[in-house]
Amino acid sequence: MAVGIDNYCLHPLQLVPLEILKWAEENGAEGVQFSGIDPVVAEKVDEAYLRDLSGYASDKGLYLEWGGAQHIPFDLKTWEKKDIAGINREVAEQAALMGTSIVRSCSGGLMRWDPQSPMTEILLDEMAKSLRPQRQMLMDNNVILAIETHFEFTTHELLRLFDRCGAVPGEFLGICLDTMNLLTMLEDPIAATQRILPWVVCTHIKDGAVVLDDSGLKTFPVEIGKGVIDLRKICVLLDQAQRNINLTIEDHGGEFYLPVFDPLFLSKFPDLTTEEFIRILRLALQTKERLKSAEMAITARDDWPEICEARIKRDIRSLQQLLRK
Repeated sequence: MAVGIDNYCLHPLQLVPLEILKWAEENGAEGVQFSGIDPVVAEKVDEAYLRDLSGYASDKGLYLEWGGAQHIPFDLKTWEKKDIAGINREVAEQAALMGTSIVRSCSGGLMRWDPQSPMTEILLDEMAKSLRPQRQMLMDNNVILAIETHFEFTTHELLRLFDRCGAVPGEFLGICLDTMNLLTMLEDPIAATQRILPWVVCTHIKDGAVVLDDSGLKTFPVEIGKGVIDLRKICVLLDQAQRNINLTIEDHGGEFYLPVFDPLFLSKFPDLTTEEFIRILRLALQTKERLKSAEMAITARDDWPEICEARIKRDIRSLQQLLRK
């Protein structure tokens, strides 16, 4: 499996896409997932621009995965209906021009934290109504819309979405597996990976940890190899999937609070079992010990620009070493 990076990791460097590819090549990465592009740069993206990117990647033996797709047919600020079919057609056609079969979709997040958000079942129904008619368009462009395991839906809910869309693995919908985000959605990373494995087509490999305190749980990303997520086991599972899945590193600062002592908040995760919650609590015990021994630390978002380049270089080396074990 190839080890690459998501361009989001290096956002503070303000590199244009070609510069990101060059950075990846110079620092031992084997590809890039472009999860998003600066709006100013996006205005310059035409057929020639995309072919230049694809040609450079091909010449250097780098994989390319594209982004910009959406799966929630609402404006997440106003909750007014939004037509996402045109957006997805544009990014699917861009991906087809570059010869990549992956378009990542991440529409927003932390909706359960906002009492004004629609109920999850309503969102799933509306997503299915929007995505089902896009099936032929996506297949015509030979791309899979990969929904990231973000702070939106659990793997249980995404499986129900795929069922409502009449989708099958490898067809037009799939999963971008973000290994750390699973914790923030109260899922054990190993159990969640096993649940969704047939649908995984791309990844955000990210180590992380979880802390329990008086306010609830707090999750945060850490440098690869220093967290409590068993990335080695996840990579073994992905390797057993018998399809070409690239390991794309996504790392960043920040922390996320989960008020699990609030019955209303916890009720928004009806698929959470006692067994899986216990697994998360055990990871919290491991985190406590590693924080105490200074084996890991929480990186503030404001500190990320200063450390991002050096940390991503170490992430690349650590993940490659992990694969050799």
